[in-house]
Amino acid sequence: MGPVEIAVVAAVVLVGALLQGTVGFGLNLVAAPVLVLLEPRLVPGPLLLCALVLTLAMTWRERRAADLSGLGWAMVGRLPGTAAGAGAVALLPARGLALALGGTVLAGVAMSAAGRRFPPSRPTLVTAGAVSGLMGTATSIGGPPMALVYQDSPGATLRATLSAFFVVGSVVSLAALAVVGRFGAWEATAGLLLMPPLLAGFAVSARTGAAVDRGRTRVAVLAVSALAGLTVVLANLP
Repeated sequence: MGPVEIAVVAAVVLVGALLQGTVGFGLNLVAAPVLVLLEPRLVPGPLLLCALVLTLAMTWRERRAADLSGLGWAMVGRLPGTAAGAGAVALLPARGLALALGGTVLAGVAMSAAGRRFPPSRPTLVTAGAVSGLMGTATSIGGPPMALVYQDSPGATLRATLSAFFVVGSVVSLAALAVVGRFGAWEATAGLLLMPPLLAGFAVSARTGAAVDRGRTRVAVLAVSALAGLTVVLANLP
């Protein structure tokens, strides 16, 4: 990549980190489509490494607000979902898989906008964790399923719980990608080079998160989830 491409990569990582630090997810939504165009090897491995660092920082910042019980049940689903995602990456046509997952997210957003809720019960959390693991490993965008479950929670609870979930999930996803040969020394080095803009976006998000918490959390979750589903679908249309 030349200087212009490097600047664009840094900018989208910064904006993505700012969005995720504000709403609870969104780094991969903003960054993945651009990184795929400029340097396909930056997705999913290096971007997942960025997500791991960002969610560790967010978990620490919001540590007092996490729903630990709900987190445990979501992780029950995340593990098999991640395994399924790694297998899907290796075996299934990428376009068809992405279209199906993006359509699922859009359907969830539409139901939520129509008044349907997905309360954080045990079955719902296990299901959301599984779908998030599958999406996160296969497309690098795994936030919407969990965010839709916590859309009515306080902003700090949403961010803290999703961040803790993504910490464990990112480690598992990176390990699964390593097993199938999609994460090695090149991907690790590339991910580390993206850290400065990532941390800059995280630093600014402390202020923007406080602004969203003033009664705008649910609207932000639905808007970003819809954008995530639409991005996945449009990026994979024939």
